[in-house]
Amino acid sequence: MRTIQGPSLHLAQFSADQPPFNDLPSIAAWAASQGFKALQIPAWDERLFDVEKAARSQQYCDDLVAMLASHGLVISELTTHIFGQLVAVHPAYDALCDSFAPAALHGDPAARSAWAIERITLAAKASHRLGLDRMGTFSGSFAWPYLFPFPQRPDGLIEAAFEELARRWLPILDVCDAHGIDLCYEIHPSEDLHDGTSFERFHAAVGMHPRCRILFDPSHFVLQQLDYLQFLDIYRDLIGMVHIKDAEFNPSGRQGIYGGYSGWTERAGRFRSLGDGQVDFKGIFSRLAQYDYDGWATLEWECCLKNQEDGAREGVAFINAHIIKVTDRIFDDFAGAPVSRDQIHGMLGIAR
Repeated sequence: MRTIQGPSLHLAQFSADQPPFNDLPSIAAWAASQGFKALQIPAWDERLFDVEKAARSQQYCDDLVAMLASHGLVISELTTHIFGQLVAVHPAYDALCDSFAPAALHGDPAARSAWAIERITLAAKASHRLGLDRMGTFSGSFAWPYLFPFPQRPDGLIEAAFEELARRWLPILDVCDAHGIDLCYEIHPSEDLHDGTSFERFHAAVGMHPRCRILFDPSHFVLQQLDYLQFLDIYRDLIGMVHIKDAEFNPSGRQGIYGGYSGWTERAGRFRSLGDGQVDFKGIFSRLAQYDYDGWATLEWECCLKNQEDGAREGVAFINAHIIKVTDRIFDDFAGAPVSRDQIHGMLGIAR
């Protein structure tokens, strides 16, 4: 067994136009001062990272790694969630998703998808140059509007959605394979890959591609009322990345999982800062240690109540307190005794 690495910080919720969150050197200095050991960098945020330059320039990557090392930091992974969202967009979300792409592509879903696919392949190449071996993303969502089976879904609709999803992602997975990168899909509501069953459907559609892995975030399982500990038991060999994020679910006589279109503070299911929600992190970290998870424990801060800087500071201490330094000995070795093969046969009553 290996001890989990951490804490890492996912920068997507921290980058901003104000210092120290508006460029990578500044945010790195701040993160290091909080006690983080690594940064998970959103490849779409041009304030922090130039994915095109990173894909093409080893010098750019080497300089970036050296800058982070000067703060005692490394890169845990790149993430491509916004690009991944644009790979597969249901028409109902076209106007909303246009904001994720350059203005010249607005109103042109095909061009927008092609741009996103190119960006993800650039991120895979950049990950390789940076010495990384895994990358996070979203699957996108063709079928999400049809989640509830009424009006009745026509036969073949879900199959067609996943067939097209696989068709778009297979070339990306092949590029990742060529560069030694596992592509970890975050299991997330609003994505077509939102639970174990939907992931299995996609995994089969891409031919059990060896680079198709899972980004596990328990907060999304709380909001779905899905057993996240059993999920780890089932998919332990496919878990490539982990977001450490808390959540709570407090159903009432007025609302449950669907939330009644309420804002985040009024929903039954809410994201919370680490330690303020209901996630059983002792159970999660125990399973990650038991199943020899070899990646990072990455704080993703999302909370409808607490200030993000407080959440980050408290999150460092929380993750450090939960990482299990795995043992290098069996606890009852003191009571062991050498036994010969003949003695073993005698213990079992086996005649020689």
